[in-house]
Amino acid sequence: MQCTTLYSRENHRWMTFGQDPDKPGNVIDTNQLVVADGDTAMLLDPGGAEIFPQMIAGLTRKVQVDHVRHIFVSHQDPDVCSSLPLWRKVCPSDVKVYVPSIWTGFVAHFDPNTRVTAIPDQGMEVSVGRVRLRILPAHYLHSSGNFHVYDPAARVLFTGDVGGALMPSGGRGDVFVNRFDHHVQYMETFHRRWMGSPAARDAWVAMVSRLDIDILAPQHGLMFKGDDVKRFIQWFGSLDIGTGVSAFAQA
Repeated sequence: MQCTTLYSRENHRWMTFGQDPDKPGNVIDTNQLVVADGDTAMLLDPGGAEIFPQMIAGLTRKVQVDHVRHIFVSHQDPDVCSSLPLWRKVCPSDVKVYVPSIWTGFVAHFDPNTRVTAIPDQGMEVSVGRVRLRILPAHYLHSSGNFHVYDPAARVLFTGDVGGALMPSGGRGDVFVNRFDHHVQYMETFHRRWMGSPAARDAWVAMVSRLDIDILAPQHGLMFKGDDVKRFIQWFGSLDIGTGVSAFAQA
């Protein structure tokens, strides 16, 4: 599993783990993010159970597993958090697991013994070492209870499925988008169908447009940096989403 450092200053780091050539072909590719400061780290959307062996092997080359004191779960999907019971076995016993409040009872189906901190609808702040992270609402994009994570010091925004792309096999190369117009083809169908609420999208665009963002990091596909962050936000803000409702007229 490939690890790329997105940000590093003093003891404050953001890393992404993904592009695993050994994952099963029928398993969607995911990015697992880690933010670390000193001897404390948080996993963001730690991934599915099927990639846990590769992920733990990659992580421990960069971060001691007993430094993982926090796990953030953006929403309830299995590619986001079905590995939770496995992480609980290797992380410190008091690791804090943050889950959207409406999904705590559902995520418990992966591991009923996981002690979770419910994220309120308006979000919250979490300290990772000296770093203060903002957990921001992103409801209905695509999940009805959904959150993103913003680091104002690193200017990194983790966006879960927003910004995600379904890349062709062997077609990723660099971890960052380098031709935005070309990359749109891998995002468009995914966003039109999976993002269900134009009102929520508009509220999210207004919210993140007020942030200083150098890197926008989704859970699938490539990362955006520099001017491509603004290009993505503008593109997403004008996209026709929620297209699945057209099926009702055909039923």
